[in-house]
Amino acid sequence: MEPQLLLRQVLFLFGVGFLLANLKVVADLLLFRLRRRRALLTWQADKPPFYGFSLALGVLLGLLLAFKIFVQRRPPSQLFGESMMFVYYGYMTPLASRIARGFYHDGVWSDSGFMRWKQISAVSWKEDPKVTLVLISQLRSIARRLVVPGPLYGEARRVLRDRVKAHDIHIGGTGLELGSRDESDAV
Repeated sequence: MEPQLLLRQVLFLFGVGFLLANLKVVADLLLFRLRRRRALLTWQADKPPFYGFSLALGVLLGLLLAFKIFVQRRPPSQLFGESMMFVYYGYMTPLASRIARGFYHDGVWSDSGFMRWKQISAVSWKEDPKVTLVLISQLRSIARRLVVPGPLYGEARRVLRDRVKAHDIHIGGTGLELGSRDESDAV
């Protein structure tokens, strides 16, 4: 197989992967716009790790696209992979970082995505350098992290307690369930 053909196929596969990632970010942004009207407690999250590097990569990919279009006169059909990567790093990464983390009427927007109240089966707090809420899903074997700003720690605990009392969250215990434990104590 020719190296040029192999490179085009690899870039096309990258393009498909980044197209899916771009669509996921667009869906998250649309869902955020719908949910933000019913926010309970939210805050702007810190920029993700390597945020500056992602932006620099977006600029470099934009320059690469400009070079391939205007200097090499490549047809757009050959630039699918690079253009999808450019859209992801140049636009989707900054837009996704604007989604407010925190508690909404129908669930929690953590650092890695949204989780509905009914999906949460356990919560845990870690207080290392930053206060972090760990949410464990009962549907999938996943845990999501949510870094909570220090001044909002008490309010965040109150929101969780209110959700447990409203039976939006059912905290599952470990070991024997003897019915002697109040779920709100787990928060």
